[in-house]
Amino acid sequence: MKIIDISWPISNDMTTYKDKKDVSIKKIREFHSDNVREIQICMSSHSGTHVDAPAHFLENGETIDFVFLENLIGDCQVIDLTHLDEKISMADLQKIKIEAEILLFKTKNSFLNYVAPFDYEFIYLDSSAANYLVETFNLKSVGIDYLGIERNQPARLTHTTLLESGIPIIEGLRLQNVEAGKYKLICMPLLIEGADAAPARACLII
Repeated sequence: MKIIDISWPISNDMTTYKDKKDVSIKKIREFHSDNVREIQICMSSHSGTHVDAPAHFLENGETIDFVFLENLIGDCQVIDLTHLDEKISMADLQKIKIEAEILLFKTKNSFLNYVAPFDYEFIYLDSSAANYLVETFNLKSVGIDYLGIERNQPARLTHTTLLESGIPIIEGLRLQNVEAGKYKLICMPLLIEGADAAPARACLII
C-alpha cells in the first residue's frame, strides 16, 4: 500500500484566496519557558485544502457537520487536464471515460507554487461542465487543484449546480506528482458545527 498526501501544508506564507492573508499561526507557549510547545491557528474555512459544504452558497444548505464522510472516502479517478489553458468545459469532459463517483481534476494549477501570490487566471470548472456532471453521472464529490473551483461566473453556477445536487467540493488539492488513474481517496474535513466549509487532510491510496 502506498499513501500519497495531496493536501496543502498550512503556513503563514501559504497562498490564500485572492491574497486575503487570512492565515495566522503563532506560538503561544515555548518549551524553554513553559516546558511545552503550543501554537494558535486562525484561518478562513477556505484556506488550504478544504471541503465546501452546501451552506457555502445555498441559504438553507447543509453545513459541513452534516456532509456525509461517505461522499469523501472511496474509489476516485484523477483526471489529467493539464493541457487546458483556461477552463474545463463540458466538451472537455465528454472526451473522457469517467469511471468513478469521486473525480479529482488535475490541471496546470498543480504546478503553481503553494506559497506564491494568488493566480487570478487559475484553471476552473465552468458551468457547462458542472451541469454535465450532475446530469450524466451519480457523483459523490469532486475536487480541483486550486483554492476555487470557478472564477468570474455569474451566480456562481458551478458551485450552486454541484452543491444543490448534494455534491461537496474539495478545493486546494496538490496533484503535481499524481498520475491520472484510479485511487482510493480519504478526505477528512474538520468537524466544525455550523460551518460553510472546513480544512481537510486528503490522501490517495494505491
